[in-house]
Amino acid sequence: MNKHRSIRFYAVEKLTFIYIIITAIVIFFIRPSIEVMEDLLRARLLIILGILSLAYLSSLKNLKILRFARLSFVGGMLIYFYPETFEINRMLPNQDHLLAQFEQFIFGYQPALVFREYFNQAWISELLNMGYFAYYPFIIVTSFYLYYKNKRMFQPFIFIVLFAFLTYYLIYILFPAAGPQFYFQVIGLENAHAGNFPNIGMYFKTNYVDLIKQDHTGFFSQMVQDTQKVGEQPTAAFPSSHVGISTLIMILVYKYKEYILLSILSVFYFFLVLATVYIQAHYLIDVFAGFITAIAFYYLGSYVYELLTRKFNGTPESIALFTKTIKIPNS
Repeated sequence: MNKHRSIRFYAVEKLTFIYIIITAIVIFFIRPSIEVMEDLLRARLLIILGILSLAYLSSLKNLKILRFARLSFVGGMLIYFYPETFEINRMLPNQDHLLAQFEQFIFGYQPALVFREYFNQAWISELLNMGYFAYYPFIIVTSFYLYYKNKRMFQPFIFIVLFAFLTYYLIYILFPAAGPQFYFQVIGLENAHAGNFPNIGMYFKTNYVDLIKQDHTGFFSQMVQDTQKVGEQPTAAFPSSHVGISTLIMILVYKYKEYILLSILSVFYFFLVLATVYIQAHYLIDVFAGFITAIAFYYLGSYVYELLTRKFNGTPESIALFTKTIKIPNS
């Protein structure tokens, strides 16, 4: 009688499979060029193979380093999935004119322009750019802190944050918006100041706009600019995932009663939120949408995590893993 070994997938791995399937369907409907479609689908196949390979190795030897590698691999794929939203959504008409018009209707001006003009001092620029750059260590430090300090909460934390990221990416694909730093360059700052916001349609399908140059050359201003040059694309304006993800992390850290970590993060969080509009990465309404979606994704992500993890056998292991068991002959 053959013995069988079970491969169990982490919740975040299953979530990644679902995202890959949904976006593959979107790609087929949008129908980019054959070359682009092949690249996007090939990447999905490689990601699936990567997840399967690590899960299989983990089933052979249940090592801590392999478990960590599986989570790191899935989390690392966000670095690929983010710029990919532009490769897909530039096949759809840009919607920045709607956001700018709504902003003008609500406030009577463009906060992204006025904020920077009124607070153009170098020290303010540095402080806010520090907050904006803190977004990346904000996520990494919190993840490592919970991994070593509060392992019981680490798996749901990673799942809920990844759920929010991937949901934001789906929104960015289906609702293409580049943000003020790109859109205002296309239409001209004189139009933006005058409240004229033309529909640029498929402009970004074939055109790429350089980022607005920073007015100050301080350390953090330069760090933000260099980071954007490497990884930024005219995509992902609405809602603000910077605000959404950082707010979600604040909610989770508060729920986990990690008050010391919460107090440290609060300082950077305050400047981060302000910076999203100050550096013109987002419209102010993107920030409000970030707050709202963070709360929604907290409850929705928590519900999905609990639903999927308790669906199987209720053991401590199934809380960390929701699985479809695959039987592998053990020779």
